[in-house]
Amino acid sequence: MKTIELTARQEQILDIVRKEGPITGEQIAEKLNLTRATLRPDLTILTMAGFLEARPRVGYFYVGKKPGEIFGDQLRKMLVRDYKSVPVVVEESTSVYDAVVTMFLEDVGNLYVVKEHGILAGTLSRKDVLKVAIGNQNMHEVPVSLAMTRMPNIVTVEPDETVYDAAKKLIDYQIDSMPVIKVIDAAKKQYEVIGRFTKTTIARIFVELGSNRDV
Repeated sequence: MKTIELTARQEQILDIVRKEGPITGEQIAEKLNLTRATLRPDLTILTMAGFLEARPRVGYFYVGKKPGEIFGDQLRKMLVRDYKSVPVVVEESTSVYDAVVTMFLEDVGNLYVVKEHGILAGTLSRKDVLKVAIGNQNMHEVPVSLAMTRMPNIVTVEPDETVYDAAKKLIDYQIDSMPVIKVIDAAKKQYEVIGRFTKTTIARIFVELGSNRDV
């Protein structure tokens, strides 16, 4: 069988994918200071020759990598900041009743309770609300500050953490969501709530990775 002779540029492409794959065609082109269109013939040759494989929304990778490794590598490159959603917050003085109404209107299972300047004070879950209801307390009068889970007993995630690490926290701590936080004062454990990351977020990422889009 005749050995395929690769050009210098194709060798460069293989070296980039070997070190950084999975990686998209656009990212490879950027590293070589070329356009995606210029690289397309080289990528086609390398793929048809069996050096590379390509998957929509994942990128180019060596055939020797297992699918699980490819998917794991991709999750470790994706950052929480790019996938976080808008946080639903209430103040500490908000009544449990009003918090329940907010949960219903926003269709969420957790609320983040904040102090002045949006500093995270706690989280309020459906389970917390249920405890108040079972205790026959007046939900109109009980503030969320008396029902919430307080800091520092809250699992958080920062925007520069990877999607893999965030998903692992959700599984390890058996929780449905986490506040995405910006550190204001690490020593005093003061964090500003800037987003939320949930199991629904993970499901959305799976759907996007599985959709048929060009790499």
